[in-house]
Amino acid sequence: MTLLAAKNISRHFGGVRAVDDVSLTIDRDEIHAVIGTNGAGKSTLINVLCGEIAPTSGHVELMGRDVTKWSQPRRAQSGLGRSYQRTTIFPNFSVRENCRLCAQARWQRPWDWFTSATQCDASAAAADNALQRAGLMSHSDDMAATLSHGAKRQLEIAMCLATAPQILLLDEPLAGMGSEETERMLGLLSALKSSHAILLVEHDMDAVFRVSDRITVMVNGRVLASGTPTAIRANAEVQDAYLGAHLDDGVSQ
Repeated sequence: MTLLAAKNISRHFGGVRAVDDVSLTIDRDEIHAVIGTNGAGKSTLINVLCGEIAPTSGHVELMGRDVTKWSQPRRAQSGLGRSYQRTTIFPNFSVRENCRLCAQARWQRPWDWFTSATQCDASAAAADNALQRAGLMSHSDDMAATLSHGAKRQLEIAMCLATAPQILLLDEPLAGMGSEETERMLGLLSALKSSHAILLVEHDMDAVFRVSDRITVMVNGRVLASGTPTAIRANAEVQDAYLGAHLDDGVSQ
């Protein structure tokens, strides 16, 4: 089932076509990776999908509804979660409080003037559930600043999960990780795909080919190829434009 779709999306910055007529779908129960060199348009595409920037042309559909003109908060309220290349946690708050604040954005109570937001049972339960799924419950009372780099990236995923999303847009979640942290994150992503649609932008080609169900390759803002990992690995144009060096370095077969 397709939960998020980009239809002929373009985004121009003056004379620069950062994204140029890109169409793709993100389905439940799959990880759809978008790969390409720096400047290929991957992060700009995510920014358009989540509503951070408007497309120059084209449409975005969220669960069958045209949301092209919807704001980023409205899309988030409707089930779209997003992480960034750089860590975006609240370092001076506890791990649980980071998640509770995100859950609070989903379960708002503007009519309840007299009850502290910290007493909201729904947001507290959502926070704990997100921490459990992300494998961070044992760190729930730790200050976020004290977590390892990999655990901070897991916390970002947990913060997304606390808003009860159906779609996750993940921008380089493996950046800067060692092998052990990478394995934990890949395990988390594999577990989450059974209940979410996941768009993964990532430069770690070994990880991409291991975990993805579909891969879209972007070059100069356009889609060069899209298909299964096996098809992408065998595509001569993709090898010439991007994968050659990675395959020479030993991308998993």
